Order: sequence, then C-alpha cells, then structure tokens
Amino acid sequence: MSYSLANQLVVAISSRALFDFEEENTLFETGDASAYKSLQLRKLDEPATPGVAFALVQKLLAFNEGSAHRVEVVILSRNDPVSGLRTFRSAQHHGLTLERGVFTQGRAPFKYLNALNANLFLSVNEADVREALAAGFPAARVYPQSVHAAGLHPHEIRIAFDGDAVLFSDEAERIYQRDGLPAFHQHEHDHVTRPLPAGPFKPLLEALHRLQRAASPIRLRTALVTARSAPAHERAIRTLMDWQIEVDEAMFLGGLEKGPFLREFEPDFFFDDQTGHCLSGALAGPTGQVIAGVANEVES
Repeated sequence: MSYSLANQLVVAISSRALFDFEEENTLFETGDASAYKSLQLRKLDEPATPGVAFALVQKLLAFNEGSAHRVEVVILSRNDPVSGLRTFRSAQHHGLTLERGVFTQGRAPFKYLNALNANLFLSVNEADVREALAAGFPAARVYPQSVHAAGLHPHEIRIAFDGDAVLFSDEAERIYQRDGLPAFHQHEHDHVTRPLPAGPFKPLLEALHRLQRAASPIRLRTALVTARSAPAHERAIRTLMDWQIEVDEAMFLGGLEKGPFLREFEPDFFFDDQTGHCLSGALAGPTGQVIAGVANEVES
C-alpha cells in the first residue's frame, strides 16, 4: 500500500528557505551549474547553517510524536539531485526528520505542489512563488535577510498574518488603492455583515486551526496583524467568525509600522503582501511576502 499525505499539514520548502545557502547561491546565479555542483560536493560534510524558515520547520515537525504523523515537510528545490545530498545531510545533522524531496535542476518546481497537496510553499525565488499562488497554493517569498526566530518559545509556534490579500481577498484593498481611505471605510461599513472573500492563505489558516486541536506538547498561536483600524476592523472579525476560525491575537494598527508590534509578538513566521511591511517585519523575525493582490500586480 502506498503512503499517503492525506490529513497532514504539508509544507514544501526550498533549500535556501530552510538553510543558509546564500554564498552558494551567488555561484548558482552565474549559471555555472557544474561549478555549483562541485562546490556543494566539496561541502558535503559541512552542514549548512539554519536559514530563515528553519525554526518554523523544526517546531512543526515536533507535532509528530509516536505514531502520530501530523506534519510533512518536503524539500522542493531548483537544486540538482547531487546538490540535494547536502540538504538532506544538513537536515540530519540538525535533527530534522525529512524523508522526501524533489530536485528539479533549475526548472520551476511549483508543479509538484499539486501532487503533494501542499498547504504551504516557502521559497526565496519570486517567480516560483508567483506561479504557486497563481495555481492556488499558499506561498510566500522568504526574505533571506530576516532576523531569525529567537527560540524563546520552544514549545509554542507563533505565526502572524496580514489580512487583506493574505487571509482575505484584496477586494477592499483595491478600493483603498483606487479611491482612498474614506471610500475604503465607507465600503467596509456598507458591507460589514458580508464576509470578505477568501485570500490565498485561508487554506493554511484552516489547516493550522485543525492542527491546534491536536493533543500535542507543541502549542500553536496565531495573530492577525493588519493595517486596518476601527471601524474597518469589524468586517475582518466577522469574516473569521463566519469561517469558524479564531486567532489568538488581533492587531488593528491603522497604518502604524508593523515591525515593533511583531517584535513583541516574537513570530516564528510573518506573512504579508506588501514590501514595506515585509521589510519592517523582517527586522523583527522570519518574514515571507505573499506576492499576490493589487500591490503586487506586474505592469504589462
């Protein structure tokens, strides 16, 4: 009987998001595949240091205990299979139980997300993230310069989400961008009882909500960190209520910089669609940009 990933939280992650391969990537970007492969082979017995998403993966895997297998982490990488050896060896060195990987030797790997039934894709490659989001998968471009998680909460995973264009659609954000703040507030007031359409990360929030119910020594804490302020906050709360999902904290910041608030929350990961908020968030902890919505449209 074949193994199934059904009923598990499946995280697909690139090698660079999991480990610090920035020095090696400099060579990879030159297009000299042979030299890159040779470098990785020379460093085969040199474990890579943890990358931005390492702490998140480490804590998620802790949900697997005994016969309970609730989380699957799969390496999904543009690396060649030979270079993938170092990724698996590095994982073993750091005590991460990773068994599965797909290495595409330079080709876009996002197509394999469907076969994996992935709940999340983390990569440093912007094009791969855009394609994954377009295909309907929660995905974020990891900021390599992010401050790493401090490890102050070894038995608790903390994940923070922006609202519009992340958990929710960018419907309201489009009105704000086009018509300004007064029109945005009027729109949200007029539609306060109508739930916001789902954004790209609603499926991940639902999967995490299911994971929260598991009997495990690892706790999961979620936060909504949004630029919304009263009275626009009400529609966001009502939408979560309609989805029958609770977040542990909600911050309605009304345009305040998010970084200082995230520094207090101490996330293992923060997801936002806007570059400015991501740059601010990266100063506080691991951050990924959800390259979706009106703020990330590419001009033709």
